[in-house]
This record gives sequence, structure tokens and C-alpha cells, in this order.
Amino acid sequence: VELVESGGGLVQPGGSLRLSCVVSGFTFSSSVMSWYRQAPGKERESVASITRDGLTTAYADSVKGRFTISRDNAKKTVYLQMNSLKPEDTAVYYCKALSFGGATYGMNYWGKGTLVTVSS
Repeated sequence: VELVESGGGLVQPGGSLRLSCVVSGFTFSSSVMSWYRQAPGKERESVASITRDGLTTAYADSVKGRFTISRDNAKKTVYLQMNSLKPEDTAVYYCKALSFGGATYGMNYWGKGTLVTVSS
């Protein structure tokens, strides 16, 4: 099982980034996918989630209207489009899968994270 995030980097306030998370080793289409983040000195927090069919999403209040989560089940990839970035969005962003498929039912899997830094 592997989740690999990419797309992080340094961006100026007001800018945009698109994170990607590619999954392997379990049935992606049977998993609820989420993005979390952890800022320095703070606890990890949920940012956005998307259902298996991609039809329902949920967002933290702090990112509503600025971030968009999406998925491509054929590519086994989940995305996080981040617009109007603020310095307070600076964090390591993690991809998480909650599996509802077969032998991995109920298991949570995490990626290693990608760093997003918003600074001028």
C-alpha cells in the first residue's frame, strides 16, 4: 500500500497550487479519500474529503470557497486545488485513504506528506 503526494512548494499569498496523491496497493475506487494538514506546532487537521463516487465533498470552514477536492478513479489519484492561498495555509499536507474494499475494509492509509509554504 502506497500513497504518494506531490505538488507542494513555495507560493506567494494569493497564489494557487494543485496537490496530487497517487495510490497503489488497494482498491482506490472503494476508498473515501481525504486531505489533512499539519502546521508547525499544531495538531493535524482535516482539510477536505470526497466520497468513493466523487459526488459528495466536505471541507473545513477555513478552506471553504478556496480549496477543491476531486478524484480520478481511473488514475487512482485524488487532487486538492488550492486557490487564494494564505500564510496560515502553510503546512505539510497529507493524503489519507479510508478503505471500504475487501480485505482492507476499515483500514486507514496515509501518505508521507508534501510541504506547502505560503510566503512573500
